[in-house]
Parts: sequence; structure tokens; C-alpha cells
Amino acid sequence: MSILSSLLKPLIGGGKSDGKTTASAQRLVRNMRYELVPLKSLDQAITDLPKGASVSVTCSPAKGIAVTQELCEQLLVKGHNVVPHFAARLVEGPEHAAKLAAWVREKGIKEVFIIGGDAEVPPHYQFALPFMKDFLSSNPGVETIGFGAYPDGHSTISNTDLHNSVIEKEALLKSFGVKGLASTQMCFDAPKILAWLKDLRAKGFTTPINLGLPGVVDRTRLMSVGVRTGVGQSLRYLKKNKASLTLMIAPGGYDPTKLLNDIAVKADELNVSGIHSFTFNATADTAKWANAILDQQV
Repeated sequence: MSILSSLLKPLIGGGKSDGKTTASAQRLVRNMRYELVPLKSLDQAITDLPKGASVSVTCSPAKGIAVTQELCEQLLVKGHNVVPHFAARLVEGPEHAAKLAAWVREKGIKEVFIIGGDAEVPPHYQFALPFMKDFLSSNPGVETIGFGAYPDGHSTISNTDLHNSVIEKEALLKSFGVKGLASTQMCFDAPKILAWLKDLRAKGFTTPINLGLPGVVDRTRLMSVGVRTGVGQSLRYLKKNKASLTLMIAPGGYDPTKLLNDIAVKADELNVSGIHSFTFNATADTAKWANAILDQQV
């Protein structure tokens, strides 16, 4: 908290153009998913979503899985394509896993995102993989299951364990005949992301990957949303990596376009399929940025 408080002075992301984009970058933006966080700002964030948007609803340790389910139901009524997050460390056990699978099947949801989660004292599952297995065994009717990936590492898990985890998840999903979709946590170092991707592909990992990209969000929103929720690893990443944080809060604000373009150069080769946008509920500004990318002539 003290690191963020001292460093977050300028605005983050003004939605300004950072050079001409590319056709590959536009393809990624067309496949963009808006991540929402269950907070007070959610009503306006939902109002500002583009029509029929693909929306990922996070699972808050403070509010639990039930709130994620309620929000997904609201979004379904509004015609959005929803992807609920289920945090394994909030699931009470196999019976709860089966109930979640039944709910997904009943609502006709075809994709979920499964993470380990941040709950300090889990009632049953310590990690995502065993919950994922129980969930799939309960016939949820999904076509795709997403899971996290960490180009810049994890604050509490070794790189070896992170690598083994994505390999094991890919194998599990294939055994159930379900597609996988790995989404990267925020990393602002394009060479590092590309090197990580090339290494994974060289070792036989074939699952498509969504690039985790910050949306357009100002300092106040990042502080109020990110620090209070600890969204994924993103805020922990900012705390531990001052160099990247400095890039993100450079004078004039951070523009994700350059990072997008740098990854897009190799997106086809490395099977990067789209964007997972960490909007921090600033969906209007993020949508404006996306539209500006798509409106460019390439």
C-alpha cells in the first residue's frame, strides 16, 4: 500500500493514441473481454458496456461466489456473454462444486474462469486444479474453461510450479474434451511476455492465450478498486515491480496500445487469441480506447 501511495501520482492510461496500430492488434481488440469487479461502481460499469460485450466477472474474497453468480445473471438478462470467475479457495467442497456446475448448466453458460483465489483459510480446495476436476466431473456443460497464467511470475508460487500447473490444467481439460483459454496476469514487459510464450509453446503447451491488458483507468480508481480488492496478482505485481509501475504511470498517462502492438506482432505465431481487459470497472474509457483502435485504417 505504501509503495502504491507514494508512486501513483499521475493518471494511468489516458486512452491516447500511441502510434498507428496493426491488423493483428485489431483482431485482438475485437476479441476483447471486459473484466468487472463487484463493487459500488458496478452499476455504471454495466451501463457503459458495449452491447453484447464479453464480460468476465471476478470472484471477490470479501463477497464470495454467490455475488459473482448474481451479477452474471444480471448481465445475461442484458444480453452479455458472461464468464464467471470461480475461486477454488472459496468453494466449500465437492458438493458445492457440483452445485456450481448445475448452476452453470442451468444458465447455459459455456465458459468459466477458474483460479486458485486469495482466501487465506480455504474450507476445502487449496488450489485450482482439484476443484477444476470436481467441477468438470459434475457435467457443467461448458465448452471452455479459462485459467490464469503468469509471464512475470507469482508472489507466492515458484516458476516451476506455475509451469507445471498450466501443463496439468491443459492435460485435464483435454481429458474431459473441454477447450482451455489461459489469460495472463498484468505484465508490462513485452519481451518478457513473448519469451515466456515462446518457451511455453516450445514445451508443447497449445492452449490459446488471452493477453491480460490494463484498461484505461485513472489513479483514484486504481487505488480505490485495486488495493481494496487485490484483483488477481495485478496489484501485487505493481507493488513488487517498481520499474514496470514507473512505465505505467509515466507523465501523460499509460497507453496500452504500444504493449498491444508489441505482442500483436507475434500473436498469430504464438496463438494469442484476444485480450482480457483489467478495466477496474472503467468500462466507458476502455471501450472508447478499443473503438479508437478499431477505427484506425491499417
